[in-house]
Amino acid sequence: MDRQRSFSFKPTRLLVFSFTISSSIIFIILFTIWVIKSTPSVPQQTHFQFNTSSLTLGLKPLKTAQTTTGFSLNSSVNEVKGSILINTHFRKPENASGISVISGRKRKSGKSQVLKDEENEGDDFTDNEKNGVSSSEKIEEKNASETSFKEIVEERGEELAFEKKDLVSSVERVKEKRRAKCDVTRGRWVYEESYPLYTNASCPFIDEGFNCQGNGRPDKGYMKLRWQPQDCDIPRFNATKMLELMRGKRLVFVGDSINRNQWESMLCMLMGAIKDPKKVYETHGRRITKDKGQYSFRFVDYKCTVEYYVSHFLVHEGKARVGQKRVQTLRIDSVDRGSSRWRGADVLVFNTAHWWSHYKTKAGINYYQEGGQVHPRLDVSSAFRKALTTWASWVDKYINPHKTQVFFRSSAPSHFRGGQWNSGGHCKEASLPLAKISSSFVTEKSVIVEEVIKHMRTPVTVLNTTALSEYRIDGHPSMYGKRTRKQFSSSIQDCSHWCLPGVPDSWNEILYAYLQSKSGSTAFSLLDR
Repeated sequence: MDRQRSFSFKPTRLLVFSFTISSSIIFIILFTIWVIKSTPSVPQQTHFQFNTSSLTLGLKPLKTAQTTTGFSLNSSVNEVKGSILINTHFRKPENASGISVISGRKRKSGKSQVLKDEENEGDDFTDNEKNGVSSSEKIEEKNASETSFKEIVEERGEELAFEKKDLVSSVERVKEKRRAKCDVTRGRWVYEESYPLYTNASCPFIDEGFNCQGNGRPDKGYMKLRWQPQDCDIPRFNATKMLELMRGKRLVFVGDSINRNQWESMLCMLMGAIKDPKKVYETHGRRITKDKGQYSFRFVDYKCTVEYYVSHFLVHEGKARVGQKRVQTLRIDSVDRGSSRWRGADVLVFNTAHWWSHYKTKAGINYYQEGGQVHPRLDVSSAFRKALTTWASWVDKYINPHKTQVFFRSSAPSHFRGGQWNSGGHCKEASLPLAKISSSFVTEKSVIVEEVIKHMRTPVTVLNTTALSEYRIDGHPSMYGKRTRKQFSSSIQDCSHWCLPGVPDSWNEILYAYLQSKSGSTAFSLLDR
């Protein structure tokens, strides 16, 4: 009888069979994954549109030409080389350079003009496309959106958490941080197509000495420059908002003729909000001239006044007997007798500097008086410090800081070449700002002003406009300080005061920014110096 055959598996065979099956399954899975990954797919496009302009300063250049409004910086930056505009996008600002050219924009419409490429330099600005954005803007906006936000933050040295879902809010936080510290003393002059904010034809308050266009100045470029701080963008002057800030209040300028320059500028800038000129009138009924010492213009609809009081030194100019003669003296221990008119103002803007460089004050011989004593000789720096201390004591005694905001504008530079104002000095060739300035503009008097103010009980904001004005050799009346048909007919030129429209408009824009900041009407704030 045959033996029955057995069909049982041995253990070794079972292991081989299992390994073969498992290897096959793993191979199929890996092959399937490889095929899926190798198949090209259409990526989903996500566009993050946000304002990166406030992040670009101090970074590697970002190629963007995005049009923005509010506190953003302009996007197409162009330097002036001779008289040719050269296109350079977002160059890192340098303190040593004083002028750049930004494509003009109408901030209200949000449209921007972009300069042509270098191969087309010298041509006019390109026209905007129908949608208000040029093709180069679209290309560079795409480049900006492709730039890693994390990279930008790291280059700025910020330590912020990066999450894609919080991209826009992260940008806003950085922008707010930048706005919190705005140093207006560092920056450059940029070309602004929409400037000036007024013209000599639209403003009846420009006196002859500052009316350069009315006196025949042929070039107009000096009127189309505005000051652009390095790390921020000061708000554009809004005449209506400024008048609202001043509603029912007194804005008072006190100082020498350079402050009168700024006061006239402010009047002209505010006229942009007034439809009926008859609703602005001089309360004393006098025409603006250099002879009169005080003015007060009232804006009827806003019940506010914008005033100017002449005070060359802020202390009393008088006479005293020296030997057998009565001579002019400066009472450095007694505030100007017109000071009672300054009291009660809501905003006070002081200055003094221009007259301290004259021969008599510099020599200091039988000129400075304290009490009944006339100093036989006193150096001008000591006298200046004593006079500023007298002014500071008056402010601390009579000004209520809860009602009145006090400003002190720093000295404005003169730009005489080839001599002084009375010895053939001139600035007639200047049609562009200086490219660089030296550190010499930080004068001893500026240091004295800051030292005196630091010891005052009353808060005083220094409007530090000296450095930004130092670039503007082109902004003076020169031989266009009065009407004349013959060029260079006057041997005395004015390289101290400023044409209007012109440089003082930027001083007032900075003042406006401070007032907005202090009133809480904007998130923008300035770094007090």
